[in-house]
Amino acid sequence: MSRSLRVLGIDPGLTRCGIGVVDVSPNRTASLVHVGVARSAPGDPIEKRLAAIAAGIREVLVAHQPHVVAVERVFAQNNRHSVMGTAQASGIALLLAAEHGLTAATHTPSEVKAAITGYGSADKLQVQTMVARVLRLDALPQPADAADALAIALCHAWRGGAATPSAESALTPAQRAWRDAEKRRSPQPRVARTHVRTDA
Repeated sequence: MSRSLRVLGIDPGLTRCGIGVVDVSPNRTASLVHVGVARSAPGDPIEKRLAAIAAGIREVLVAHQPHVVAVERVFAQNNRHSVMGTAQASGIALLLAAEHGLTAATHTPSEVKAAITGYGSADKLQVQTMVARVLRLDALPQPADAADALAIALCHAWRGGAATPSAESALTPAQRAWRDAEKRRSPQPRVARTHVRTDA
């Protein structure tokens, strides 16, 4: 009998690092296991801040024993200080995954939004709303960092992290919309022409 895939999603941040764990069944239904935020004090030295984030992630790894870790991929921002902190927290998450013998993957924000809502430019509220609906929660997951972590975990499972059916019937409307959008966006591959010399 196929078992659920337990995914730990990480929305990396130095002040607030979103952490979410979900169980995703082969039929793509999902349930909430854990959601929270690891925090560090902005006034602390960087090494203490990273240690605080690491401790929060490590606690969840030990308590919930995920099968795989998914981390939001760091992307360019105008605020260099902010992106540095995000990159450092992302590195901590990936390191901890390796230390626990787990496979780790990264997904861009637009990939996550498209997988969850069917729209790569969805706002925070739309993501929170869809996460709550998928996980059958009575209220929107708070704060937004925590909701993003759950979205990252779901995105990873739905994009092939689990041994899920590939049949069209297994796709949710949001997943079909995302897939169709990706097909429209992807350029057609060019066929390489090979010239064979006949005078050799």
